[in-house]
Amino acid sequence: MSFAEPTHTSPVPGNFVPGGFVFVVSGPSGAGKGTLVERLLQERPDCIFAVSSTTRPKRANETDGVEYRFVTRSEFESQREQGRFLEWAEVHGQLYGTPLLEVETHVRHGRVVVLDIDVQGGANVRRLRPDSVGVFVTPPSLEALRKRLKLRATDTPEVIEQRMQNAPGELAEYVNYDYLIVNDDREKAVAALIAVHDAERARINRLILER
Repeated sequence: MSFAEPTHTSPVPGNFVPGGFVFVVSGPSGAGKGTLVERLLQERPDCIFAVSSTTRPKRANETDGVEYRFVTRSEFESQREQGRFLEWAEVHGQLYGTPLLEVETHVRHGRVVVLDIDVQGGANVRRLRPDSVGVFVTPPSLEALRKRLKLRATDTPEVIEQRMQNAPGELAEYVNYDYLIVNDDREKAVAALIAVHDAERARINRLILER
């Protein structure tokens, strides 16, 4: 069998650079998605974390401007009215919002913008950015989730119960995401998240011809 000679000159793959995209990581509180995202940021320098604004109280192990930007409810509502959020949602009585300008700027510059957001926020991002990639992180069981929430010792028993009551509904949302990672082994889960990043980074429809 012989093949015809090509009738046109195609650019070699080396002339392409990957384009940026929004990388959404969701899951119930206590599933371990924050730890996975932290490792992804360490392993892949093209990733940047979009720091969300929230009205919830700062935990003892958190730094303002790192995990979240902690604001008052009136400040949040003012930013929302100014259209400064890509998405926002109210979760467990607190407001959370992803900064629009930061996300758009980094995507235009070819970065992977990582969002650690709840399922409400994930749904909003899918609606506004259908080109985004969604990963759902789930614990191996509800019993494991409860144990993790207690071990991290950042919530009151009442808040833990509220999170556990909401967990089944959140877990059911996995069907709306592109990938599912069961976080029963941290290193395997980290490897899976990095593998998703690498595969999506190499998608043909994300490659941009460098001139």
